[in-house]
Amino acid sequence: MITALAHVCFTVKNLDTSIDFYQNKLGFTHAFDFINDQGVRHGVYLHIGGRSFIELFQGNYQEPAQGSYRHFCLEVDDIEATAVQLRARGVEVTEVKLGKDNSYQCWLTDPDGNRIELHQYTPNSQQLGPWLG
Repeated sequence: MITALAHVCFTVKNLDTSIDFYQNKLGFTHAFDFINDQGVRHGVYLHIGGRSFIELFQGNYQEPAQGSYRHFCLEVDDIEATAVQLRARGVEVTEVKLGKDNSYQCWLTDPDGNRIELHQYTPNSQQLGPWLG
């Protein structure tokens, strides 16, 4: 049985730039590196929280084609404060709004143009349905 989203993985143009964004701007914690047979770091695992991670690999990056990927979403505890903090770190973040699912949301992109949604649940968020037990 599937129990959770374990990680999201991206091929990136510049590993150091992406690590800086996810670690120093979004606040993820370094978990471990992927080292190739030549002893060179070519990937990294960054801890988001709980048992969730993001995985980044230096590679033959290609601009994403219009495909099925749209974004990934991160839950936050205080969306207004998080948006202010990210803006202070130089991240462009949209204004916070209440979505049709009754959850607050705002948006940003990583250095490779991948869209990231931030979510703060409210007592009326549709995501907090009966499936949570």
